Amino acid sequence: MALEIRLAEILGSLSRALDLTEGQPPGHCVRCCWIGVNIGHTLGLSDVDLRDLYYMLLLKDLGCSSNAARICDLYLADDLAFKKDFKLLDGSLPQVLRFVLSHTGAHAGLAERFRSVINILRNGGEIARELIETRCQRGADIARQMRFSDGVASGILDLDEHWDGGGKPLGRAGESISLSARIALLAQVVDVFHSASGPDAALAEASNRSGQWFDPAVVAAFVTVAQSKRFWTMLGRDDLEAHVLAMEPGQEKALADEDYLDDIAQAFARVIDAKSPFTSGHSERVAVFSDMIAEEMGFDGRRRRWLRRAALLHDVGKLGVSNSVLDKNGKLDEAEWQAMRGHAGLSEAILSRISAFADLSKVAGAHHERLDGKGYPRGLTGEQIEIETRIVSTADVFDALTADRPYRAAMPISKALAILREGIGSSHDPLCIEALERALDRAAMAEAA
Repeated sequence: MALEIRLAEILGSLSRALDLTEGQPPGHCVRCCWIGVNIGHTLGLSDVDLRDLYYMLLLKDLGCSSNAARICDLYLADDLAFKKDFKLLDGSLPQVLRFVLSHTGAHAGLAERFRSVINILRNGGEIARELIETRCQRGADIARQMRFSDGVASGILDLDEHWDGGGKPLGRAGESISLSARIALLAQVVDVFHSASGPDAALAEASNRSGQWFDPAVVAAFVTVAQSKRFWTMLGRDDLEAHVLAMEPGQEKALADEDYLDDIAQAFARVIDAKSPFTSGHSERVAVFSDMIAEEMGFDGRRRRWLRRAALLHDVGKLGVSNSVLDKNGKLDEAEWQAMRGHAGLSEAILSRISAFADLSKVAGAHHERLDGKGYPRGLTGEQIEIETRIVSTADVFDALTADRPYRAAMPISKALAILREGIGSSHDPLCIEALERALDRAAMAEAA
């Protein structure tokens, strides 16, 4: 069945998940879209180029989760705070040195911190290139999976290139850099400095980096745009997202079929699972296990398809949890545990903003609830937990037990099922566990045949 949805509505809301993992205040990508599209209009971009720019700005951070674990590993730091503060650097050597010394291993032992600092000082250029290359290439790939044009993908790929050739990962210069990337780079710096210190700071940063980071023509267009009081006022309004939705080029409502929504869910599952090496493929596997359970329980095809989307997106809130927590090899302290528990509520909050996904947000928000009321975030009990949520919860725990984790190796399937059975009636629904066992038996027999 065809659905009438606004593509911009979906992207605007999902971009808030990207803001989380970049350590930015909520609405960063939406504000960048407002800034960048106004610059694009001033530059006289065609309708096609404006459309590509619009979507690229909302999706510019699609690859941002893919380097989070590496940042934690290299800098012994909270990736969210690291990324937030890194956005305030202008790339000058004194600033970079101060940043490395202040942000590397603040809570690590002296010897470990010393080794990390020396490694970064010796190999910093290659480390930065590798981190940015991973981020940009992954983001461009996911944009293509979401059916966006090469113009959108190339803008994401070039996002960290600089006008003078000093950027990364390829060191492109001048007009060899995608115009949408040139606009987006300026837009994100303007938003970061405006959010931190106001319009004057944003204008000063644009001027200071003109001809180095930024295309002078793009800076000139921004200076023209910045003369409008409304331009700055809008950046602080709670309803900015609605205005950005209204300025979608062409004012088109995208007609999307079920396949399209599947593509979006699968693409964002890749963003979610890239956050940690221990969750690679997790969302996809939870979707598969959920579907196997649902099939055994007699769900029809349409209901199973809906459930697969809920399973793919159930952990979107983990984009707002630091990898220093997600990948910790040991017991979490109370603050870390609270941060981890918060991901379920974040998942629900993000998905509930999207009309196409709002009905599955409750599944995502409740997948850590338990039948005995000892789960989180609401402590729901028994029949308060929908059957779809019970299915995803069973699939989620089964996959977690049978995959490697920072604190233990993957368990054999038989042991994982035994642990699930121990939780019958308290943690998990016996019907879901029985359905999973039947589905696994059928899969094993099919493979052996």
